[in-house]
Amino acid sequence: MKVGLKWIVSFSIITLVAIGGLFWNPVTDIPDTGEFLSEDKIVGADVAWILAAAGLVLLMTPGLSFFYGGMVGKKNVISTMLQSFIALGVISMVWVVVGFSLSFGESLGITIAGKHYGIIGNPLSYPFFSGVGNLPHKLMAPTIPFILFALFQMKFAVITPAIITGSFAERVRFISYLLFIVLFSLFIYTPLCHMVWHPDGLLNKYFGVKDFAGGTVVHMSAGFAALAGALVVGNRKNPHHEPSNIPYVLLGTGMLWFGWFGFNAGSALSASASAATAFGTTTIASASAMMTWIFFDRINGRSISALGACIGAVVGLVAITPGCGFVSIPESLFIGFITAIVSNLMVNWKVLKKVDDTLDVFACHGVGGIMGMILTAIFAHGEKASLLHGGIDVFLHHMAALVLVSAFTFLGSLILYKFTNSLITLRVSEESENKGLDLSQHEECLQ
Repeated sequence: MKVGLKWIVSFSIITLVAIGGLFWNPVTDIPDTGEFLSEDKIVGADVAWILAAAGLVLLMTPGLSFFYGGMVGKKNVISTMLQSFIALGVISMVWVVVGFSLSFGESLGITIAGKHYGIIGNPLSYPFFSGVGNLPHKLMAPTIPFILFALFQMKFAVITPAIITGSFAERVRFISYLLFIVLFSLFIYTPLCHMVWHPDGLLNKYFGVKDFAGGTVVHMSAGFAALAGALVVGNRKNPHHEPSNIPYVLLGTGMLWFGWFGFNAGSALSASASAATAFGTTTIASASAMMTWIFFDRINGRSISALGACIGAVVGLVAITPGCGFVSIPESLFIGFITAIVSNLMVNWKVLKKVDDTLDVFACHGVGGIMGMILTAIFAHGEKASLLHGGIDVFLHHMAALVLVSAFTFLGSLILYKFTNSLITLRVSEESENKGLDLSQHEECLQ
């Protein structure tokens, strides 16, 4: 097989990254800057729970690969699953080298009326995890080692670009995809993560956005990037296919649901009442959405299907993500119900169907994230209360943030797709598409 220059360059970059860490001078003794607390502030129960939660969130990416892989045609199963799975390798390396610094490093941004509002982190704050040690960070994670916080957050960075893959499944070159997810992670995910979750972030500090576990950072960003990708890459030559393996979809849904407890309840960053609330609202919203989806399908003349049940369950998980620690169980029941109806309508909307979003990523993750953020702004309890609890400002700020995030992620992703395509053509040839990506891209196939 002929090896192209792009593969040689890619391997060279990985080699430089791997070796580069050896020559970087890590900070082993963290200076006393007031940024970190002493080791005796670590709470053992919190450490145990976040270790478990991080493992659960990691499991979601293989779960997503089964979820997506079972939905595509038989000749594209392996390629679709690998596109999700490979993010574990690519984004983990990006996160260690510079991604964590860009997300949670010293805040760089703008100053308004003497107050600083961060847009992105300083890339020199924690390169190669330099300075990321066992002491707890005073503001970000005061009861667990900072290294554990960094690794927990890494799993969120991994799954976000993996979600996007469902929109352009069956027609994108693997090497182009690898380049795009690196660019997406650096230029879309990390600034959005910083703005929402860093204590000095613009959307956190100025807008007061309540995003407990990633409605904007993960699902809206992936959803709008998916829509942009479907538009740029274009429709498949044969957009109609039968799902290859429904049991894969069921297995993937179960893994996602199981892992989502770490995703949501783990975002409390402690073994606390807040984590317990998020645990409960997560499963109830998903159950509600699953049942709503299949019955709504039936009253609209469609069959009750395993595929529909799985999609409904995931939509419920997406919808509850931003508000899981802020709402009650009855409210989560309603959030799952109403979001399932809206997403179902979007999946079957004729206008949206003209865009070949292969696995309806925007209609499920994008719309689910939007609904979750709106409903969080309506129902959330606690500090900076929501619309139903006298917090009109929170609601208005959420709406403004939704517009800003939507525009940033969609337009930013469009630019990154165009840039990627200018370097390495995104779309496979018509011959390769007809042959199937499993064989044309990987020389592997299902037996």
